[in-house]
Amino acid sequence: MTGDQQDVTDPRTDNQELRRQAPEGFLQVNLAALARNYHRLQQAAAGAECAAVVKADAYGLGIQKVARRLAKEGCETFFVTNYDEGFELREILPQAVIYVLDSVPPGQEPDFLQHNLRPVLNSAEQIRRWNSFVGQSAANSAGASCAIHIDTGMNRLGLERADVEELREHPEWLKELAVDFVMTHLACADRPEHPLNRVQVEVFDELRQGIPHSRTSIANSAGTLLGKPFQGDIVRPGIAIYGGNPFANRDNPMEEVIRLQGRVSQVRTLAPGETVGYGATYTSNRPTTIATITVGYANGYPRNLGNKAYVSIHGQKAPIVGRVSMDLITVDVSGIDQPPVQPGTLADVIGGDIDLDELASLAGTVGYELMTGLGRGLPRLYIEE
Repeated sequence: MTGDQQDVTDPRTDNQELRRQAPEGFLQVNLAALARNYHRLQQAAAGAECAAVVKADAYGLGIQKVARRLAKEGCETFFVTNYDEGFELREILPQAVIYVLDSVPPGQEPDFLQHNLRPVLNSAEQIRRWNSFVGQSAANSAGASCAIHIDTGMNRLGLERADVEELREHPEWLKELAVDFVMTHLACADRPEHPLNRVQVEVFDELRQGIPHSRTSIANSAGTLLGKPFQGDIVRPGIAIYGGNPFANRDNPMEEVIRLQGRVSQVRTLAPGETVGYGATYTSNRPTTIATITVGYANGYPRNLGNKAYVSIHGQKAPIVGRVSMDLITVDVSGIDQPPVQPGTLADVIGGDIDLDELASLAGTVGYELMTGLGRGLPRLYIEE
């Protein structure tokens, strides 16, 4: 939670009093839908453990509420990016199993051990360093648990083939470690037909033979839905839990979780020839009713959606006209007669009739980026049931 952002919890979807606590608008997070998405993925995992990726403040939706709800639904294992995220999550869930994807920085090994954070080791050097620390600290195996990441085609993080060969030659580098699982990360699972998916699984099956037997973890969100060959023993869904489409070329199988709503601040009528906003990028060609809505790029709404995107008011779409400002957008509501658009009227900016992934495509990005930046400066309204 940043700045003056506030969280409110609404056990019912129609609690108008709580909505009035957010005079400028709010980011609604449907935790009940999030829970159903988690169980959908858990079912698809077909016996594999279903963990949850909650990095970047649970994809921008608030790690405290999200992590607690996932734990309530039976999730025991979580993935974060770095130590700071891991420490925050440990404060929220003292009993959770927490893996840190970016591994352990030099000198921070004692902090990981103290807070029972399990590093994902991405290189031979990291393995040697963690092994040495564990041996010198005489830590028990439970406190020194870790995972090992093998790169199979992402070329981002993970052991390269040469690193795996080194491990085969130096088994002592693993002597002190309790390796919970060996993982890889699919680069193209969002396109199920992509040949790299099967290639990565084959390379992974080959390279992991160089590491003592342990469980495996392959699947991200899309991989979880592709079936057993792409899953392993632990699946690691992220975006799908939060309602984003895990596929690039299929309908979204997940339930919507977020709904960003802004309020109409002012309504005015333009004469033909008048312009709107910075740079005067929109000129009216007829009498036009303009509503100004209290959401802008400071709240994570992309600036490049000016004169491109739509909002939805009373279930009717209204185009954005003019540039997106820091905390305001202007929309043409001339076609909305009933009920009247007036100050205080709520507009769906993302969610409802405005699909997250379609909007991201208009902005030239992906749902991940849009979601993780949403709602800054606006309260979050959590729907529990």
